[in-house]
Amino acid sequence: MDKQSSFDLFDEQAKYVKGTLITTIFFNKENLYTVARIRVHETNEAYDEKEAVITGILPPLYQDDRYIFFGHFKEHPKYGKQYHVTQFRKDMPQTKEGMVQYLSGDLFHGIGKKTAQAIVDHLGDKALSSILENPDVLNGIPQLNEEKAKNLYDALVEHQGLEQVMITLNPFGIGPQLSMKIYQTYQEEALHIIQNNPYQLIYDIEGIGFQRADELGRGIGLSYNHPERIRAGCLFVLQERGTDAGHVYLPADFVLDEVKKLLTNGEAPINDSDIFREIEALREDKKLMMEDDRLYLPSLYFSEKGLAESVTGIAGQEEYKEAFPQSEFLKALGELEERLGIQYAPSQKLAIETAIFSPLMVLTGGPGTGKTTVIKGIVEVYAELHGVSLDPASYKKDEPFPVLLVAPTGRAAKRMSESTGIPAFTIHRLLGWKGGAGFEHTDENPLEGKLLIVDEMSMVDIWLAHALFKAVPGNIQVVIVGDEDQLPSVGPGQVLRDFISSKVIPTVELKDIYRQAEGSSIIELAHHMKNGVLPNDLAKRKSDRSFFSCQTHQVLEVVKQVCQNARQKGYTARDIQVLAPMYRGNAGIDILNQKLQELFNPPSPQRRELNIQQVVYRVGDKVLQLVNQPEDLVYNGDMGEIVSIIYAKETTDKEDQLVVAFDEVEVVYTRSDFHHITHAYCCSIHKSQGSEFPIVIMPVVKSYFRMLRRNLIYTGITRSREFLILCGEESAFELAVQRNDEASRFSRLKNRLTHYQMENLSSMNP
Repeated sequence: MDKQSSFDLFDEQAKYVKGTLITTIFFNKENLYTVARIRVHETNEAYDEKEAVITGILPPLYQDDRYIFFGHFKEHPKYGKQYHVTQFRKDMPQTKEGMVQYLSGDLFHGIGKKTAQAIVDHLGDKALSSILENPDVLNGIPQLNEEKAKNLYDALVEHQGLEQVMITLNPFGIGPQLSMKIYQTYQEEALHIIQNNPYQLIYDIEGIGFQRADELGRGIGLSYNHPERIRAGCLFVLQERGTDAGHVYLPADFVLDEVKKLLTNGEAPINDSDIFREIEALREDKKLMMEDDRLYLPSLYFSEKGLAESVTGIAGQEEYKEAFPQSEFLKALGELEERLGIQYAPSQKLAIETAIFSPLMVLTGGPGTGKTTVIKGIVEVYAELHGVSLDPASYKKDEPFPVLLVAPTGRAAKRMSESTGIPAFTIHRLLGWKGGAGFEHTDENPLEGKLLIVDEMSMVDIWLAHALFKAVPGNIQVVIVGDEDQLPSVGPGQVLRDFISSKVIPTVELKDIYRQAEGSSIIELAHHMKNGVLPNDLAKRKSDRSFFSCQTHQVLEVVKQVCQNARQKGYTARDIQVLAPMYRGNAGIDILNQKLQELFNPPSPQRRELNIQQVVYRVGDKVLQLVNQPEDLVYNGDMGEIVSIIYAKETTDKEDQLVVAFDEVEVVYTRSDFHHITHAYCCSIHKSQGSEFPIVIMPVVKSYFRMLRRNLIYTGITRSREFLILCGEESAFELAVQRNDEASRFSRLKNRLTHYQMENLSSMNP
């Protein structure tokens, strides 16, 4: 496809209405949603009226211009028949005489008929698209000085730029809203970038991935081994095969092979030398980093390196080893045991002691081993020894609270606060997330406090860990808490595992199951699985655990029946959480959510509902937040309930809205961010991390084969607080327990930690 032809790719058989603007009824500057009345000049629709109301995503319309609107008529229940516009273009003059008249109109100040005639004579009847593609074509016209040429181009860009972007991108399946985003990002450069290096869109425009950009690139005639295509392929592999899969870096040979597979497309293979040349160019442009034979995206390279430096710096401090006599510590611990009416086991005492006398420590252990009890003990003993109050009311407004409790999710933070009696926050909130501007607290504006405890560290990726430790000053003691046998973070890295395996940080592992967990067959099952075996009584009914044998096609009915029985016993949708590893398939999350919505929240005249991309949301639905929205105090994995639906006709912005109530806040979602939530009657095991539920129902069948791993199933069953209902095939559970490839992520954090520790020791002992 040549550049010019992209301007004329409308289906000649498409339904259309040609007309001129009478008046704009409504126009939203933010999303370009438009309601306007037009005078109809021509149409191939079954429509006889002289005027029509149009709606759609459109740039400002002008009364002097003629437009062709493509779409369809629909009947609005309140406003009657409207023409819903899906595509449009300006009905440009088709003759040179018409073009001269257009260019000499009021839109282009200083351009009279003689000058307009000269432009058309020079550029022909494709003058407008030629000018938009390259304003330098005006340089050869004597009647145009530099200022007039610039004014003409600027007016044309302002008046037609977005239209031409929309028209150019439409054949590639890129709709009005994404086209608008592209135009707003690049302004007058938009067409030039689209038609010369569409791969740039991958880096700058959310929603444009490699495949879409590659379709654009091939469509405008870029060669299969074009340098920009190879560069985009390299970065795509690093992102999709690397970061999205949890890797911090990828080996160069792996990248080479994957790039060749990606770019070949049945044509001659890309030469290794061409790929290495572009990797070097990307390195020079600082778009990737190379260390030995490892390739990193820059943010991951600097996060891994910076985190290792921060951690070894904190761990190397010596001042806490003799901060208190042993007798004082034992006295404070004994008084706490007496006050709480408990007796800490030896490993728990060791954990509290290690925390008090170390600048940095890791506390790890499975469910029921007392991590929460130890956290409370650390906080209480620390406060006693340092003579600080744990009552937030005793501190002035600007006075820092000495103990900082954080977790990656709101639910995990809430559990910490409930168990210790003092405030706890998400990591984003503690650091002061400012959106695109990053965090308020950094190495230049560090945190204030004396003791920092980070729970659910297995969920923290390399980026967030780096941001957190960068903000930790030298006078704060840090305790890291987590279960290394759970799933690693959704984001890249395996931070907790690397911390522990490096042996740079003092680590106490709690292995014994204590009194509060005795009799729990759920915890017993978790520890069996942790050790790579299944108990002989997996299918035997227990007081807190059941197993229902079924195959994939029976999962839906079994899950619905279990949920129905739980409802009859007084449990609500918030109490019952179905967990599954995959979204698609006959036992996937999508179909389970659909069927469970029918059970928990069926359609009713009393409940408003909204259809969003063929998914129906109703007031009362249980929903899941899919991305971090720190500005609204909601985070990936938070669950809430739709409490209100406001239809577009009821809002000033003419946009549908969903209002979701979470534990502490209500958040309003509009069409542009509806994709941030999904139904939560069933959710992925990954999304459930950091949460606990009274009842967990978890199907495991062989159709989940690709996802069956020991740490996945282990994480799922440990989300259950009171009852665990398993269903599926015993052989699928056995398969999952046997597959244990948790350490398969590419990460150099462990190596960097040990390397920096050796460097620090060498500098102290030259």
